[in-house]
Amino acid sequence: MRPLLVVTRPVLTRCYRFASKMASEAKRAKLTDSERESQLEPLMGKGWTMVDGRDAIYKEFLFKDFNQAFGFMSRVALRAEKMDHHPEWFNVYNKVQITLSTHDVSGLSGRDITLATFIEKAASSIQ
Repeated sequence: MRPLLVVTRPVLTRCYRFASKMASEAKRAKLTDSERESQLEPLMGKGWTMVDGRDAIYKEFLFKDFNQAFGFMSRVALRAEKMDHHPEWFNVYNKVQITLSTHDVSGLSGRDITLATFIEKAASSIQ
């Protein structure tokens, strides 16, 4: 009996690339109402707030000193660069203010949720 389907490495590679591209595009899509409800709620519980007049989230982080703040920003910058998703932020001494929004979709996307979740972990590991 002959197999119905023969899957070769090149076929699997193309399938993986296609699935990765689709997942990436989904993260770039604006959050739906149900996604907002389920995915933003945990972040709001950790102090993130909606920005007035924009579809964006914001949080201020305070650290012991400038070294801690800068170390935190460095960790976030490395992750953001890997994600090709960069925060709007402002730093003075031990204070870091971060706003997240996906400019490609003019609002919040899964990428903002992913980065905000990483930011929370990075901040909690320092403080």
